[in-house]
Amino acid sequence: MKVIILGTAHPFRGGGISTFNETMAHEFIKHGHSVLIYTFTLQYPDFLFPGKSQYTDEAGPTDLFIHEKVNSVNPFNWIRIGREIAKLKADLMIVKFWLPFMGPSLGTISRIVTGNGKTKVISIIDNIIPHEKRPGDYLLSKYFVNSVDGFVVMSNSVMNDVSKFDEKKPKAFSPHPLYDNFGEAIEKTTAYEKLGLSKSGKYMLFFGFIRDYKGLDLLLQAMTDKRITDLNVKLIVAGEFHGNANYYSDLIRQLGIEDKLVLRTEFIPNSEVRNYFCAADIVVQPYKHATQSGVTQICYHFDKPMLVTNVGGLPEIVPHGKVGYVVAPQPKEIADSIVDFYENDREYNMRDNIMLEKKKYNWQGMLSTIFSMEDEINKRKSANVNA
Repeated sequence: MKVIILGTAHPFRGGGISTFNETMAHEFIKHGHSVLIYTFTLQYPDFLFPGKSQYTDEAGPTDLFIHEKVNSVNPFNWIRIGREIAKLKADLMIVKFWLPFMGPSLGTISRIVTGNGKTKVISIIDNIIPHEKRPGDYLLSKYFVNSVDGFVVMSNSVMNDVSKFDEKKPKAFSPHPLYDNFGEAIEKTTAYEKLGLSKSGKYMLFFGFIRDYKGLDLLLQAMTDKRITDLNVKLIVAGEFHGNANYYSDLIRQLGIEDKLVLRTEFIPNSEVRNYFCAADIVVQPYKHATQSGVTQICYHFDKPMLVTNVGGLPEIVPHGKVGYVVAPQPKEIADSIVDFYENDREYNMRDNIMLEKKKYNWQGMLSTIFSMEDEINKRKSANVNA
């Protein structure tokens, strides 16, 4: 098959979206399909981007064809690129959707591409209702939803959200696959050395862009618990601020926990991701609300226990007490589970369970869902023609 992937890819960072699209492209190629990726020349105007840079300094994949052509704010560009992709007559176009702002550009291109009579457009939906809401979100997302043939979602909460926009088009669930592109695991002591950490320490990890909904403030409050102080555990905070950095600096100072933290609050390139995960005993995601998270799939890849909150789709992929903890987004409950993890030496038993549990999160499952979705779209279109 000929497959087009439309969305974020190198040289853009994308907060896991680039990684997803590029890994998916490799999986299609591995199964004998040809793939082109269309990414952005302009993803966000600078004044809308909350981080320091949208671009990575790392070299791009040499075995993928990535065209930097889409301007997210130029309607003339959307028409031109839509026509260009339509002429390729691909069998499938996969569009990763995560933010209403992208609705007009991705939706217009998708409308034009489906007009060629051949290409089926399937969207993999990260979020259809954004974590941080803005005026006009519903209309922008609705415009996009109306432009595609079917949807693949990675959590039941997103399935429910998509149904609020469209009840008729086919929808399918497939869990977020593993991120296995960060290399093989290394020994903790090696990771400590690479990160400049004490080899006698115990470390937890909070990883990823720091945004309000991810609940870092809840975890910082949990770190004041005397039981955690007595355990002599430190928290590594690894990720760039996408919000008010001063809020967290002030909170850390007010709580008096500076000595309990290792702050690496800058963008973490792919080449360094495994160092952070391999140094950690447990990864904590104290989200206030969520859909699904790519961080959990990095945890599975590196066999790391995880603590998540009972929001969105997170409980669906973290069996409580087996591969980690599922708790309410409250500092006391977070602290209770951290204490249980260390006092009862849960790490190695949970790691054994993770090695079994992660087998269900393979990329073959995602591709099978996409192909089944394509078959369903073809059947429906055929039925409509014959009706």
